This record gives sequence, structure tokens and C-alpha cells, in this order.
Amino acid sequence: MTIPETADPRAHSRPADSRPDTGPADAPGRTPDAFTPESARKDVPILHRTVNGHPLVWLDNAATTQKPRQVIEAVAGYYGTANSNIHRGAHTMAREATDLYEAGRAAVADFLGAASPDSIVFVRGTTEAVNLVAQSWGRGRLGPGDDILVPALEHHSNIVPWQLIAKETRARVVPVPLLADGRIDQDAYADLLSSRTRLVALGQASNVLGTVPPVREMTALAHRYGARVLVDGAQAVAHLPVDVTALDADFYAFSGHKLYAPTGIGALYVKPGVLGELRPWQGGGNMIDSVSFERTTFAPAPHLLEAGTGHIAGVAGLLAALNWFTSFDLAAVAAYEEALTAYARKAMGNVPGLEILGPEARRIAVLTFTMAGRDPADIASWLDRDGIAIRAGHHCAQPALAHYGLAAAARASFALYNTPEEVDRLVTSLLELDRSA
Repeated sequence: MTIPETADPRAHSRPADSRPDTGPADAPGRTPDAFTPESARKDVPILHRTVNGHPLVWLDNAATTQKPRQVIEAVAGYYGTANSNIHRGAHTMAREATDLYEAGRAAVADFLGAASPDSIVFVRGTTEAVNLVAQSWGRGRLGPGDDILVPALEHHSNIVPWQLIAKETRARVVPVPLLADGRIDQDAYADLLSSRTRLVALGQASNVLGTVPPVREMTALAHRYGARVLVDGAQAVAHLPVDVTALDADFYAFSGHKLYAPTGIGALYVKPGVLGELRPWQGGGNMIDSVSFERTTFAPAPHLLEAGTGHIAGVAGLLAALNWFTSFDLAAVAAYEEALTAYARKAMGNVPGLEILGPEARRIAVLTFTMAGRDPADIASWLDRDGIAIRAGHHCAQPALAHYGLAAAARASFALYNTPEEVDRLVTSLLELDRSA
């Protein structure tokens, strides 16, 4: 099996701006390299290991991506040559570490299309970013009778923090229902918006279906009612060009580990006009201006929201990941992933009893599926024997799976370094599972 030549991104590329809700992601002044999956694979050491006697096929990218050597070396290089705390030292290494940290902030701002690095807050990941907004913004802005709209498609990390703050403030979380095929019901969404709506929390791409809702249009509609909008970009940033200015998001969150960077580092974008609405959510060093027992004054954002010592090595790795990722022609990457996903969807259709969840609509490289008579955990275990890693379970999206009457499903998710040959190995193994007793 091979990807048809007409679908091969090496034969053509689509301009990034042909995709709605997105904007350019290449760093200004950068001339991107030609892209092939092999050019990415050569940089990722773990892809060359074996698992259970077979070459690794990593199809669990929606959970976490594998790291290029440039990222691994950047983290090791920081600890080996530049380890120092930041912002509070006058010596050379403190200045170097601070410069590195703030270069990472500037790179994130550039990658997201933010107007200023001051709009970027470093966090552990998307989950912490959502909790930060819920606590720092929501505690002072939500009250009895206020609505928080959350589509039923969302990851638990974009549901549970709102439930917690709603209970505390006596606001309510209002689920936005799905259509039969799993897309967000846009008519229901429009009907649920009202003068009571204070916040809409939605993902730019679903981690369970891979579908891409019309975020820009949904944001514009929410803004008509004076509501703020938080966009969970955890699944989008590695697959879709992102422009937070074009999206007009009030908050945008992502996790570095889903973008070829280390775990434990991520970022929250806050629209400049909204920064003043956030208050400290953690106290400590770095976020203060002056402290006495009579009165404490605080540093301006983003430092206001970054109490204590940040994950400096993680920022070094995130900076390296962004440099590595944007060194490729991202339009070619997106076209290749789209072709690979379409090829995988068609090939998996040859497996008896296999059903892929979600509509045949625009989606990122995520295929969640079931096999008749097979437990998802058993599917994953079978594939693991052949060195193929997928995810099985509820994918931290239980309401979305419940929409299909499911408690669990299997999920294969792809990245720029995956190949048609790996899809073939996946399908071959699934066919063997089907023929097994």
C-alpha cells in the first residue's frame, strides 16, 4: 500500500492560508526546508528503537509526541553549560539563562501570532493553563446565574476546572450538544449563548475525533454577547497553523509535549486587553514587586502569573522544538498529514468490523476506532506485540465517547514523522487480530 502520488505532499503543497481559522506559522524571515517524513525521522532517536522485537511504530502522538535530538540536546545543554535561576541574578549565567527563557517566550508569541511576548504565560501545560484562567480570571468574574458554555466534545481538562470554579462561584457549566456525527451543534450553540454567558471554552481540534470546529466563527458569536473565549490548542498546534490574533481568542493554551517539546512546559496566551482582568492565582517569588507585612505589590503580567522558579530547561526545549518544527515547510507538513490520514482511514476500512468514529469532515491526524467484539485495551495489547503503540481507553473525553454509547475506544494518531509503511503495519496487525481466535 502506498499513498497515491496525487495525494503526496511531496508532489504538491497547499498554502497555509487556504485553511480557515488559521494563519501563518513560519517564523518571520525563515526559509523553511523541504519536508519529507524521512527528514523528520532522522532527527528523532526513539523512532529507531525496537519494541518486542519489532521496529517501533509510534501512533500515540495525540497523547505525546517524540522528541528530536535538537530538543534533547537543548535540555542537556542548558543543564550542562547554563544552569542558573532567572530574573534575580546579576552574574553572567543568570543573564544567559534569563535571555534563553525570554527568547523562548518571544518564540512562542511569534509561533502563535501574538503581538507581544508579554501576552505569553509559561505553564506546565494545557491543563494548568485552563486551571489558571478558571482561578485567576473566573474567581473574580463569575457569579450566581452566569453560564460557562463547554461543548460535549471537550477533553476533561477543559471541563473539570470549569465545574470546580462554577461550584465555588455558583455559576453553571452548560454543555453544548453534538450532532449525530459528533460535530458541535452550531444551532444549539447559538441558542445557548445569552447575556448570562461569561465564558466559552472549546478545543480547536478534538483529541478523540480529530475534528476541527469553526473556532473563529464561534468566537465571534460569543463576543457579540460580551463573553470571553478560551481555546484549547493542545491538539491543534502540531497540525494546524495558529494565529491567535485572527482567531480573536481571549485565551489560548497548549502543551509543549504535544509539539515535540519536553513534558512539563506549555504556554497560555492572554489577549492584551484581557490581561488586566487576571489576578494572582499563586503567590511567591518572581511575581512580586515589593513585599512587606503591611503591603505587597505585584509585578506586571506575565510575571504576575508565574510564581516561583519556572521550568527553565523546559523552555529551552520548547524553543528548540519550535525552531525544529518551523524549519520545515509547514504547508507541506499539513498536506502530508492530511494525505496520510486519508490513506490510513481508507486502509483501516479493509479490517472487518472496524468503525472509525466521527464524520468524514476536516480533521487532524487522529483516528479513533472500535472493532466489533474486541475490547479496545485488547486491541492495543495485540498491536503492542508487533511494536505498534496506540492509545486505548476513554481518552479523557468521556462525554464525547458517551455520545456514541461507548466507554472506551482505540485511537491511532499520526505526526509528521509517520509513514505509509507504518500504516500498512498497523492494518496488517489488525487483520491478523481479526483472524485470531
